[in-house]
Amino acid sequence: MTNTKVAVIYYSSTGTNYKLAQWAVEGAKAAGAEVKLLKVPELAPAAAIDSNPAWRKHVDETKDVPEVTHADLEWADSFIFSIPTRFGNVPSQVKQFIDTAGGLWAQGKLLNKVVSAMSSAQNLHGGQEQTILSLYTTMYHWGTIVVAPSYGDPSTFAAGGNPYGTSVTIDGEGNMKEDVEAAVKYQAKRTATVASYVKAGLEGK
Repeated sequence: MTNTKVAVIYYSSTGTNYKLAQWAVEGAKAAGAEVKLLKVPELAPAAAIDSNPAWRKHVDETKDVPEVTHADLEWADSFIFSIPTRFGNVPSQVKQFIDTAGGLWAQGKLLNKVVSAMSSAQNLHGGQEQTILSLYTTMYHWGTIVVAPSYGDPSTFAAGGNPYGTSVTIDGEGNMKEDVEAAVKYQAKRTATVASYVKAGLEGK
């Protein structure tokens, strides 16, 4: 699978989805893929970021993580998204980036990419599943092939049982309430593996 390229794309205010993305990188690499860890550009004004010390701390700590570009979307055979929920939908930062990819879509350069997604929220029913499904709606328009974890591995149940994509609940101190590391790595490995199958098929191997 050394020729399969996976872009792990995340948006994170205070670090939860950054950590999920790091685990996803490990899982995809364990499957033999070439992996890039990329962040969605921050659009919030400095005043908003500075109003939350944890947000400012995370922004400063990840300043060297490269921002995702259209070239990365074209490069990758597969995307793994890790994003928090915002009122049951994707964050505006993520939507902004997605909306700029219309040129690639129009040229058919997003067709047959393999995609999977993860999410987080502060409440157990805070919109994690809906956020993942909202992202997948766009992915259907892109012509990607959605690969959800389903219940193919016990780690999915241990992480809370979300078949659409790993999701986690965060407490008031920013700690993950569920143990999702194994589920994230399984999801990433499955996504990278399916991407290798699709790529091999497209190349006629």
